[in-house]
Amino acid sequence: MPGILDHLVVTAGTLDTAAAHVEKSLGLPMGPGGTHAAMGTHNRLLSLGAADYLEALAINPEAPPPGHARWFGLDHRGGPGRLAGWALRVRDLDAVLEDAPAGIGAPLPLTRGVLRWRITVPADGVQPFDGLFPALIEWQGETPAAALPDVGARLITLVLSHPAAGALGWALSMLTGDDRLIVREGPPGLRALIHTPAGEKVLV
Repeated sequence: MPGILDHLVVTAGTLDTAAAHVEKSLGLPMGPGGTHAAMGTHNRLLSLGAADYLEALAINPEAPPPGHARWFGLDHRGGPGRLAGWALRVRDLDAVLEDAPAGIGAPLPLTRGVLRWRITVPADGVQPFDGLFPALIEWQGETPAAALPDVGARLITLVLSHPAAGALGWALSMLTGDDRLIVREGPPGLRALIHTPAGEKVLV
């Protein structure tokens, strides 16, 4: 079964800054989240519907360093919030790894409360294609999206801009046919168009 977009990731120097960036961009308040002891990070979440969501993510200053690179390039992040990454949900992570690009990283088993999942984390914490390629995630049971209150936000498109757009598009085509994904040539960057109760909003 082809992978589908699981969640978007906004990072910043602090969690409050990352959440404020989402709230200013979309006009919607973020809900609570939790901590990830294995990564030394914490988050807040916002529903994008029954199957996907948005995550504000930052280093948790109260957690000890994890002893390895944090996910989504957080060891190299500071300052204002930005849309910095995303995750692709797959049913069988081990089976799809052979079609993933070099540098995707090894699967890491994680837990948070009742949630159980495996996710790829590169050795340096930065996803291939300058962080634009998704982390691959396999949920073992329910996903966070199922428990989040529906605030009426829906992802319309996620645009991935990269100088090697052809190679990026080909690599993605091996793993997903999600028609919300658009790959364009240009400087590395992500741009999400999201429907909200107040109209369409852009998150970058």
